[in-house]
Amino acid sequence: MSIVNDIRTAFSRRDNALNQLLLINVLVFVGLVVMKAIMFLTGTDAYYENVLRQFQLPAEPAAVLRHPWTLLTYAFTHEGFFHILFNLLNLYWFGALVREYLGDKRLVSLYILGALAGAVLFLLAFNLIPALRIYPNVSVVGASAAVTAIIMAAATLLPEYTFNLFLFGPVRIKYIAAVVILLSIIAINQGNPGGGIAHIGGAIIGFLFIKQLQAGRDLGRPVQAVGEFVGGLLSGRPRLRVTHRNTTAPAAAPAKKGTLPKPEQDEIDVILDKISRSGYESLSKDEKQKLFRASQK
Repeated sequence: MSIVNDIRTAFSRRDNALNQLLLINVLVFVGLVVMKAIMFLTGTDAYYENVLRQFQLPAEPAAVLRHPWTLLTYAFTHEGFFHILFNLLNLYWFGALVREYLGDKRLVSLYILGALAGAVLFLLAFNLIPALRIYPNVSVVGASAAVTAIIMAAATLLPEYTFNLFLFGPVRIKYIAAVVILLSIIAINQGNPGGGIAHIGGAIIGFLFIKQLQAGRDLGRPVQAVGEFVGGLLSGRPRLRVTHRNTTAPAAAPAKKGTLPKPEQDEIDVILDKISRSGYESLSKDEKQKLFRASQK
């Protein structure tokens, strides 16, 4: 089928992280919807909760120890159409901005770290705060924590960047992020405390991710290392190290891995002038990257 080929092609590309994250969420959602329909038609829908339990993150530590993969799978699982719709729209809009500026690997790292931060804060809150113990058998699903991390990262990185929102017109993303956090706080005492707390965990890691990156530290490197290791295992190709010896001349001191030269002040002045004339959106990808590297000074 052409759909299957399209999906296979999307996952075979290495520069397609945003679409891959969107596709994983959609595939999990469709899979659960189809399974639920089949179980309803066959009279086995009473067992659907057992299936969902393999994906959702429970608040009980013992249950998490039995299903440790749920620390991540919950962030790709949705039950309601509008739940997944709004999450994927936000992931697409803000994820495209993060991907353009920081690249595919950091986008995926931020999504994973946001999901883990949301999971950790959710577990800590429901096991340490007495007021939350009135909720029995609590669990959480949804990409909201991971998406909130991406929203907060985009707002921290580019607070003056403007989105044109339907009915509202141009709105700077720092205000969008503030509204997202406010809604998360409201959700805590409005019937969705688990989701609200997980969102706040994602927001915290999104803010820290950018601040640490601007200070020269990439919090996503452990996630990238694990991803490369797993990718190597799945591909079956061992990673080879090639060493070249130069016996004719001494080698120059190597540059630090993952670093790029800082742009000159004249270049930054030209970029800032362009922003003042035409707005941030008029910058090329290379100019945006130069501006970001300059912020790390």
